Amino acid sequence: MIKDDLISLIQQAAKTAQKAGDLPPFDLPAIVVEQPKNPEHGDYATNVAMQSARPARMAPIKIAEQIVRHWPAAPFVGRVDVAPPGFINISLDDGWLAQQVAVIQASPATFGNSNAGQGRQAQVEFVSANPTGPLTIGHAWGAVLGDTIANLLTATGWQVTREYYFNNGGRQMRLLGESLQVRCLELLGDYKPIPQDGYQGDYVRWVAAALYAEYGDALAGKEVDFFRTKAVDAIFANIRCTLDRLGIHFDVYYNELDLYETGRVNAAVQALASSGYAYQKDGATWLRATDLGLKQDRVIIKSSGEPTYRMPDIAYHVHKIQRGFDFVVDIFGADHHATWPDVLAGVRALGYNTDGIKVIIHQFITLLRGGEEVKMSTRRGQFVTIDELLDDVTTESIPGKDVMRFTLLTRSPDSPMNFDLDLAVKQSSENPVYYVQYGHARISSILRKAAEEGFGPALYAEGDLALLTHPSELALLRQMVALPEAIAAAAEQLAPHQISFYATELATQFHAFYRDCRVVSSDPADRAISLARLRLCDAARIVLGRALGLMGVTAPEKM
Repeated sequence: MIKDDLISLIQQAAKTAQKAGDLPPFDLPAIVVEQPKNPEHGDYATNVAMQSARPARMAPIKIAEQIVRHWPAAPFVGRVDVAPPGFINISLDDGWLAQQVAVIQASPATFGNSNAGQGRQAQVEFVSANPTGPLTIGHAWGAVLGDTIANLLTATGWQVTREYYFNNGGRQMRLLGESLQVRCLELLGDYKPIPQDGYQGDYVRWVAAALYAEYGDALAGKEVDFFRTKAVDAIFANIRCTLDRLGIHFDVYYNELDLYETGRVNAAVQALASSGYAYQKDGATWLRATDLGLKQDRVIIKSSGEPTYRMPDIAYHVHKIQRGFDFVVDIFGADHHATWPDVLAGVRALGYNTDGIKVIIHQFITLLRGGEEVKMSTRRGQFVTIDELLDDVTTESIPGKDVMRFTLLTRSPDSPMNFDLDLAVKQSSENPVYYVQYGHARISSILRKAAEEGFGPALYAEGDLALLTHPSELALLRQMVALPEAIAAAAEQLAPHQISFYATELATQFHAFYRDCRVVSSDPADRAISLARLRLCDAARIVLGRALGLMGVTAPEKM
């Protein structure tokens, strides 16, 4: 990583200056290297001199000057300057930048990857919808966030397990079975009301119709458990199909019922009671959450004997740790905002460290069409499903999967999202997914046409990269070599939306390069620069494809 290398150079320069007596002995503070917003301030900058002023008892500008004076030679560094009141501005070497084209071409499938995870085990749990109905737009954001985070962790050296956790037992599943039974009996002429709080969606009727086609009048003798099992199987099959349309697949499907059957929930309750973190009140069992730093205690077993959601979730997270995961990421919707602190508190009460568990809460999505909020699905009558949305945003140029995934990665999950259906299908630069994908398709078209004109890969592979000196070429190169840091930051911060920002900026820089620099010229005098620029295009195609791939978005060759 360039930033890590720069930090090392700063440390070396400061130590050399101290040994020479040009800086007094003091411990350097944590060094932060950032990319300045103003390009005139270089590619990178650090305020380490200002942070060192107090321990060094020296003016920041003087500290910066000595660090720069003793700066060690490094091939990737061009200029190092001091700016008041003590900033150190660093510019990358133009020649080194150009040579990175070869580095990118040498590792097209892995450029940007790192080994920060060192092969440790990570689990990402996401979606985790109970099989009580189709996946809705409310699940889509969590699905895309989780899958992209898993991609980023994999790219940074983690061994990642994608996990889906669901409830296939309990009251809701019983209500689902009873609801399906009612709809099946309707088909037999026996009309009864749907149970209170039961499931009235059309999808229950569809499952009933399929069962009637298979079993006919024999349905009259079936028990509720039969209908519960059939409902879960049918709905889960639908969920898996939907996820497949989004390009999402899981390694593990973990169900809540197993926690009860293996005794993990009971064991956790007993352990909490033995440790004094659980107590009885009003016939219910409470978690003494106030002793764990929270504002109020919480019920974990109702007076009816039925656990609340918190209790199996506590047992589940304990099992995550017991399975050997070094890092756990939970992706929840906004409706989990109040519960997850209690769950982690319960895990800590059982003696486990929760520092390695990170929770991401994504906010709500508002669908817009014609500038107005979409309240209901016209085809379902109750909610907007992912399948419905995929159908709505699919165009001849862009698959619905790509539209949804990219769009859902254009905003930080901690802010509500407006999903503009009209913009999502617009084929213009206003539509971010079209803009970025068109960039990749344009590069592919350039390379394809060049090959038709006799400038194929075998020829431009030997292009002289030293000829890449135009400001637009260098600006594109600067964005390309930033991919490793973009991946590392997005993975470390669990902020996959940063990759969509990166990809959009890369596409912008490529379009600017293409505007300013003729790639292939018919003039024999331009042959050398044409070959060099074709190499640059090829490397840009690789980098843009890597960014799109991390998001699970197609990198098209034609549009």
